[in-house]
Amino acid sequence: MYQVPYGKQILTFELPNLQVDIAEANSNHSKPIDIEEIIVRYAHHLLSTTSPNRPFVIAFTDATRASPDQALLEPLLRIFYEHQRQATLLCAVGMHRPSTHDEKIEKLGEWIVEHFPIIDHDPQNVVTIGEIEGVPVQINPMLQNAEILSVGVVEPHQYAGYSGGTKTVIIGCGGPQTISVTHGPQFLNMEGTRLGNIEGNPFQAFLRKAGTLLGHQHAINVITNENGEILHIATGHPHHVHDTLINIGRSLFETPVPNPPYDVVIAGVGAPKDANLYQASRGATYIGLSAHPVIRDGGTIILPAELPEGVGEGKGEQNMFDVLQRFGPTNTLIDYLLQNGCRPGEQRAFMIAQLMQKYRLIVVGAQMQNIVELAGLETAPSISHAIKMIEISSPKVLLVPHAIKTIPVPTTLSTFH
Repeated sequence: MYQVPYGKQILTFELPNLQVDIAEANSNHSKPIDIEEIIVRYAHHLLSTTSPNRPFVIAFTDATRASPDQALLEPLLRIFYEHQRQATLLCAVGMHRPSTHDEKIEKLGEWIVEHFPIIDHDPQNVVTIGEIEGVPVQINPMLQNAEILSVGVVEPHQYAGYSGGTKTVIIGCGGPQTISVTHGPQFLNMEGTRLGNIEGNPFQAFLRKAGTLLGHQHAINVITNENGEILHIATGHPHHVHDTLINIGRSLFETPVPNPPYDVVIAGVGAPKDANLYQASRGATYIGLSAHPVIRDGGTIILPAELPEGVGEGKGEQNMFDVLQRFGPTNTLIDYLLQNGCRPGEQRAFMIAQLMQKYRLIVVGAQMQNIVELAGLETAPSISHAIKMIEISSPKVLLVPHAIKTIPVPTTLSTFH
């Protein structure tokens, strides 16, 4: 009997008579820590070292990011409240839809929502503060001349290598040109833009240069396990925080597997990422488009995903769906985007199309199955049904229950860079 996340539930299934290896991140075996004292100490540090004459803006993650933002911010903001220091919270939605009131409460808790102003970033209301190697740096105007604190999780990321650092601000609170160029073929086709890679990664280099240009000085980042429990925390300058947690994270997320290449990889996602196809597709691309894929060419990735929002409700999600509907996940789509560039969100279609030139993708259990099929993807009602669709008598299977928090690597590779 095997298990994989499915929405906020667990999907249980059997694969009788098949060889199944399981890749679990080491983060699942680490002990959670209590962070409140660290946060309170950092709050007093910020009060004593930042200017009370400048606005204090906190960029936090949107509903699709499994970041424990309430735990990171409530102790800090209670100290701010006691000292009558004002702060505005900016939800870093990027090009996704605005957050709902209920999502704000779920993210931040009722006390923060009641006591501090919370604003959704509007990607159409941005200012350009400069450019880096020809790429405009567009940013929410609230961040200009402000003390900026960001919160987030450091975990594997398809483009940035690892999420966290200044990404919450530069992308989550960025403008359409910044997002479309950095998420377009110009960056995504570069060799260094890979899952788990930081050194020589042009996407990550842009983020750090843009953060410096903006004056982003403060961050609280954490590493969490599959249950969202906090294992490690770092506070301070975003670059230092990011580097510190990446050094820890590599030993937690990068997991050797014994028998690659596999015929089939089952990539678990779960809530909140499997709310829509845009986010859930990361589970598949993380497996197939890593620097060292553990699946054979022509192999199949099975993606269990609830998808109650279908492809997703934001402009970026709709752009992805439009181009997939128009071309399918094909070489034609890849050529079109290489020639014309990506509108925000179309980079996900680009990655899906790249994936499907080498592998087969089957989405299992989608609530809006017809929408997934309109995007040119195969669907199946269950994992066992998807296995039967492969028509291999005894496929070699790898189960990755938490594909977005796990980087499977061949045992022959001692490190992943």
